[in-house]
Amino acid sequence: MLDHIHLSNVLFLDIETVPAWYNYGDMPEAFRELWDKKATSLIRDADLTPEDVYERAGIYAEFGKIICISVGYVKDEDGDASIRIKSFSGEDEKVMLAEFARMLDQHYGKSQHVLCAHNGKEFDFPYMARRMLVNGLRLPKILDIAGKKPWEVNFLDTMELWKFGDFKNYTSLNMLTTLFGIPTPKDDITGADVARVFWEDHDLARIVTYCQKDVVAIIQLMRRFKGQALIDPARVQFTDGE
Repeated sequence: MLDHIHLSNVLFLDIETVPAWYNYGDMPEAFRELWDKKATSLIRDADLTPEDVYERAGIYAEFGKIICISVGYVKDEDGDASIRIKSFSGEDEKVMLAEFARMLDQHYGKSQHVLCAHNGKEFDFPYMARRMLVNGLRLPKILDIAGKKPWEVNFLDTMELWKFGDFKNYTSLNMLTTLFGIPTPKDDITGADVARVFWEDHDLARIVTYCQKDVVAIIQLMRRFKGQALIDPARVQFTDGE
């Protein structure tokens, strides 16, 4: 499976997002009115209010923001493989996204380069592109897919690969790592904890660690999809450089 994909050309990534305002009451009135309208499609219980479901605001690019993007790549795929991990994070979303976009344009702008995430086509890739535009940033070439034919879009999605054309179900990364015997990235916090850890605990470092574990898990999952052995955790390297 995926014999045509060389992992050395793939940038694996994961993002962490939070509501742009932690509390429903902190939203500017215009956004609160828009959220109230959005919430009508989210509420399944007549007793719930738009404020009750506001905790879900972070998954929508119009009401949330990115606080961390972790990326990773495989070095020496066929030999003694290792994983390199780098994170972009911070409270200033525009600065963080600008740094990430610059890295993409400098190192992942060729036709053979591919971005890969779990549920990336439905979440990570469009969310990043939307938040870049909101922040007045030019889209990197690899994210600028307007007008491209489907086969010209260089996105891989491990969840989509697992579906094999079956679109009935969502399969979590945690489910697949458990199934394939990959160490779970959910051994500390989960996505449901990120907003609290960011807004209340002010512990961005903990979120970065969680995000990085997801990237390692996605890489290991892709290795299993390709029939390759898992990379030794001791061969995972973290760097501040590009």
